[in-house]
Amino acid sequence: MPTPIQYHYGKFPPNNIDWEKLVPLLGPAASALARYDGLLTAIPNAAVLLSPLTTKEAVLSSRIEGTQATMGEVLEYEAEPGDKSVSPEKAADINEILNYRTAMREAEQQLEDLPLCGRVIKAAHQTLLSGVRGHGKSPGDYRKGANWIGPPGCTIEEAKYVPISFDKLPDAMSNWEKFVHSKQPDKLVQLGIIHAEFEALHPFLDGNGRLGRMCIPLFMFYQKMIQSPMFYVSEFFEKNRDEYYERLLAISRSNDWTGWSIFFLKAIVEQAESNQTKAEAILKLYDEMKTRVAELTHSQYAIHAVDFIFHRSVFSTPDFVADPRIPDSTARNIIRTLRDNSILKDIRPSSGRRPAIVAFTDLINITEGSQVL
Repeated sequence: MPTPIQYHYGKFPPNNIDWEKLVPLLGPAASALARYDGLLTAIPNAAVLLSPLTTKEAVLSSRIEGTQATMGEVLEYEAEPGDKSVSPEKAADINEILNYRTAMREAEQQLEDLPLCGRVIKAAHQTLLSGVRGHGKSPGDYRKGANWIGPPGCTIEEAKYVPISFDKLPDAMSNWEKFVHSKQPDKLVQLGIIHAEFEALHPFLDGNGRLGRMCIPLFMFYQKMIQSPMFYVSEFFEKNRDEYYERLLAISRSNDWTGWSIFFLKAIVEQAESNQTKAEAILKLYDEMKTRVAELTHSQYAIHAVDFIFHRSVFSTPDFVADPRIPDSTARNIIRTLRDNSILKDIRPSSGRRPAIVAFTDLINITEGSQVL
């Protein structure tokens, strides 16, 4: 039986990074991130327009940990919370994803008054596990016992990786925080190390992977590398899941911080470009919809309707009618017009007392990167 890989005691922060190997990636990574941030700055109300990308990140980060819900399923569930036709297993997956999104929002708010620190991380963890699987695993508290990573139900002897022992965890997290606030040669390399060390420490009994990935946009935001914590990197990690885990394990197994840093910088480059492409497409669609919806509806409330469907790309018709910015009768006329002109598509027709669920398919397809609806 293979021996589990043990945490890399005494080797953090790393002092063996081969900077010559990183140099070709440092400029492209910083430039790609700066271009994306420039677009974020130009987007009016980015939190609304890019909310589908925020949901997509929550879906993919949670999928890495084993959830099975799709973005469409999450949005449809939000349109009708507590839908009895959704299985308990699927609802559990969806609620984990919704918690992820909520935890990110709350952490962003906390960073207005606090540094990126244990207090922020613990609060995010508490929200992440609230009312879902893992809610009994000390939400908001660092673990006070051993944990390990391996096949479901395995013993510690059968594990693939064993994180730092719990008695050394408080000092290790203190060192992690000091590194977060230290001055390093390159902030993106520093961020890669921050993420990898958090995953290696595995400070909580559950939710470590998702929290570690949350730290990426939160650090960028805290360091003013981006205007808001809306950098979505889980797509790259999910697509390269095997290498992602192998690069993390190689740190503890063979002290290979350089290999991990190269992988992380490549992730930044690819995801910054992907994020920018999607954000540009969303902004273009928004500008087109402002004109088209106004022309179709001849309504002074057209812009409110456009903002609604960008913020909630799947929704029930009564929720649209209930929007206080648009009179009821006008809202009904607008939604009828948008459906008649195929801007909105019924994904579940009304039945009895159950209202219709409609989707703004163009926005969803941009976010998913393919024609899914």
